[in-house]
Amino acid sequence: MRQWARRLLATALTLGASLAGSGLAVAGTTLTVAAFPAVDEIVRAALPEWNRLHPDVEVRVVSRELNDHHTAMTTALSTAKGLPDVMALEIGYLGRFAQGSGLEDLSQPPYSLRADRDRFVGYAFDQATTASGAVVAVPTDIGPGTLLYRTDLLARAGLRESDLTTSWDGYVAAGVRLKAATGAFLLAHARDMKDIVIRTGLRPGEGLYFDKDSRPLVTSPRFVRAFELARAVRRQQLDAKVTAWSSDWTEGFRRGGIATQMAGAWLAGHLNSWLAPGTRGQWRAAQLPEHAYAAYGGTFFAIARHGDAARKPMAYAFIRFMTMNRAQQLAAFKVQDAFPALVDAQTDPFFDQPLPFLGGQPARRDWREAAAHIRAFPVHKQDAFAREVIDTELDKVLDRDKDIATALADAQRLLLQRARR
Repeated sequence: MRQWARRLLATALTLGASLAGSGLAVAGTTLTVAAFPAVDEIVRAALPEWNRLHPDVEVRVVSRELNDHHTAMTTALSTAKGLPDVMALEIGYLGRFAQGSGLEDLSQPPYSLRADRDRFVGYAFDQATTASGAVVAVPTDIGPGTLLYRTDLLARAGLRESDLTTSWDGYVAAGVRLKAATGAFLLAHARDMKDIVIRTGLRPGEGLYFDKDSRPLVTSPRFVRAFELARAVRRQQLDAKVTAWSSDWTEGFRRGGIATQMAGAWLAGHLNSWLAPGTRGQWRAAQLPEHAYAAYGGTFFAIARHGDAARKPMAYAFIRFMTMNRAQQLAAFKVQDAFPALVDAQTDPFFDQPLPFLGGQPARRDWREAAAHIRAFPVHKQDAFAREVIDTELDKVLDRDKDIATALADAQRLLLQRARR
């Protein structure tokens, strides 16, 4: 028996003892799972198998839109009222939740999640681990970054994939040639360039916006370079100035007006299924320029520390079912493009299959490789605010020609003021 299988059996016995010790029978238990699209659909799709294994444990799914869900979870954790047994958390919100004391530390008995660390993609597990060593959530899906590009547009401009991926400067130069030859924009928005470049060159212990002592890092060389590259894109009119998920963004893909998009691997599935199915076969996937391995999104399951103690063992059993069950992880990937955080699921032959939308390219192999190279960086409770500040200053650089050094200095000062409160 594999070592992880022995651990699974031991955990099951521990959880079973905990249930028995509570004095409550499993029969008649109802778990509430709070989620957002499309995690709610993934959970509902898994319920028939869950019900087969646990016929006396009902699961009720409460679904809200992404922002509304996390606002509701923030309120529930702060008031200890209306807490679900299991809550889904998106990586962009995990930092603010992890910094507090509202989530159960799953590294402690009876969960002992740290024993299962090697079963997950390393960076995803690390993202759920606090500076003090607490593990506050279990990763279920990840978003390895990829560069999607239109082969037909590149061919018309006499370009190859390497022209896009060798360097960031080369990527911008290729955009100039693309625009001249095809009229297509290199990317949707110059902000997309900033979002990926600031994720490159982080030193050990550095967060995206703050260091380990909560000092802002936004005047560092990686932010300067990110702003310079974004400004170069805008000055040469290489971005369509459209935001993700807008109608103009979608039309840009459908009509060939946007030649490349940096995003999570899940975008290829969305393009195929509903964003731009008419472009099937015209896209390919590549690693990000300069091997800038980065994550775009990711989902976790957590348990509230002040949740109903009697239901916590079964809540954790449900989380294990969703995150450590190979069949469930693969089903979510095949139906919802939720790239599995479970390493064992990534060995399935499904990863070797060609993707017709990408011209038969077995791109899942590249995405798996990217996932193996991504490194986690510490999250900070002010990350969301810092992103708003940086985006605002970048807009001033792009739209009003504000000096980059001044813009970043202003952002640094505002973040320092916020940190002192």
